[in-house]
Amino acid sequence: MSRNVCEELISILQGVGVEHIFGVTGDALNPFLDGIRRQNQLRWIGVRHEETAGYAATAQSLITGGLGVCAGTVGPGALHLLNGIYNAKKEGAAVLAITGQVPRSESGTDFFQEVDLAKVFDDVCVFQHAIESPDQMPRVAQMAIQQALSRRGVARIEIPADVGPLTVKSQALAHAVFVPDSEMLPHDSEIEAAAETLNSARKVTMLVGSGCRGAREEVLSVAEKLNAPIVHALKGADVMEHDHPLWVGLTGLLGTPAGYHAVEGCDALLMVGTDFPYSVFYPSGRPIIQIDIRAEHLGKRCAVTQGLLGHARPTLEALSGKLVQKTDQKHLASIQKRRSNWDAHNRKKYQLENKHRPMHPQVVAQALSDRAAEDAIFVVDVGECTIWSARHLELKRNQRMIGSFNHGSLGAAFPSALGAQSLDPSRQVVAICGDGGFGMSLQDFVTAVRYDWPLTVIVFNNSTLGFVKMEMEATGYPEFGDATDLVNPDFSKWAEACGGVGFSVREPEELASALDQALAMPRPCIIDVFVDPGELTMPPKIEPAQAWGFSVSKIKEIIGYIESKF
Repeated sequence: MSRNVCEELISILQGVGVEHIFGVTGDALNPFLDGIRRQNQLRWIGVRHEETAGYAATAQSLITGGLGVCAGTVGPGALHLLNGIYNAKKEGAAVLAITGQVPRSESGTDFFQEVDLAKVFDDVCVFQHAIESPDQMPRVAQMAIQQALSRRGVARIEIPADVGPLTVKSQALAHAVFVPDSEMLPHDSEIEAAAETLNSARKVTMLVGSGCRGAREEVLSVAEKLNAPIVHALKGADVMEHDHPLWVGLTGLLGTPAGYHAVEGCDALLMVGTDFPYSVFYPSGRPIIQIDIRAEHLGKRCAVTQGLLGHARPTLEALSGKLVQKTDQKHLASIQKRRSNWDAHNRKKYQLENKHRPMHPQVVAQALSDRAAEDAIFVVDVGECTIWSARHLELKRNQRMIGSFNHGSLGAAFPSALGAQSLDPSRQVVAICGDGGFGMSLQDFVTAVRYDWPLTVIVFNNSTLGFVKMEMEATGYPEFGDATDLVNPDFSKWAEACGGVGFSVREPEELASALDQALAMPRPCIIDVFVDPGELTMPPKIEPAQAWGFSVSKIKEIIGYIESKF
């Protein structure tokens, strides 16, 4: 049976297991929607902004490892996808973006809504092409999807309004999409050299990232032989459970004292599957071994002694067989003690009984961690809420944590959580947002209501862009309220107006009940939690320039206040 261009694309998407397409329809996409209407596997998820579609598709790919799909129509509809799919590029997600275009007869005439999308999308895509003839199908669609999956990036297919309904005449080049499942292993001599360096070191630390996902046992095998504490980069937070004795926390600006000192105090660092960007937090003058599947990552952030090009699982497996069991546990024990002290301090200070007003945001993160399901997915926004999540969510073995950790886009959490929740409405998904971030995407709360997804949104409400304010102060700029202060709606009332459930929490004694109800609720909920805007988000290592800048900013604020009064 012959199919048109859109129907052919739908068939290919079905073949690679796609179930959801997020987007906003219109003109050029209408033939595509008509094809979706007449089949049962693919479900169109209509959102209120195309950026939401890009984030949602990215989240699906990050969680499943498969293909996420989003769509936007001609001109502005396609442009609205951009920030969402830039998140896919930076986070290493496989996403197909389907965009419309003006009819071919109008191309190049500055027609209504005409945009040169190839130029606009050039930086974000690993592959893009316009379907200008039905003879290009199915080949171009197959190429696009294979590129997205093999290169873990964004591919775009452009369909002019007059091409979608045209009949595909030949299936001669049709084939199943090839999904890569191979693993790369460094040369044995390179593994031998790395093992020799690690065997000769007395205090080794492992720094693991998201590239270690699926390699938990191999990470542990190497760490156990080296008596090495395991530190994670932010994207590697869910590689292994946080109650394992070898796991000691996070390093970097958002890190913990144990994570920082584990890296700073080692005499050899083994980096695996991470492109951790902050050079100041790498040790200097000591050997660093880096394992990564992308050659351009090797030595990009620090002076690497040995760079091994390979996947984490087989490389660590091979490396483990060449390591000599270490007996000295002093380095590991000292870091474990730091971690134990940090955990005990937090448990005592940030319990629900804490009387501090307004509420410590750490109390919220800790209470959520204690109540979340064993397989919960936490989707974290950018800003101060990232810090509370990174430091106070004690992830269990089957829990996941995703976010815009490389792209760093404010407002990414809630739309990404929509994509995560759509995969399995029975799985607990929690969007952890600041009030600034949630304000960027709250219009799509009605999408969660529309599809009856039991998504929980926690808004850390401090009426300010807190992380930006801290950055300004740390670099010596005085506070500028018009730029960082926020005037918020009542987010709990917003939930109710959209058809969901809202909770407003101002006191710690109200928090437990709100969390328990929301997490058990079969409907989408917002918990609007009012937290202390003055909470300091200090990194584990304070540079003199940061301390000086903070002091200077406060002096400037005082002078500005005096000048305004006299």
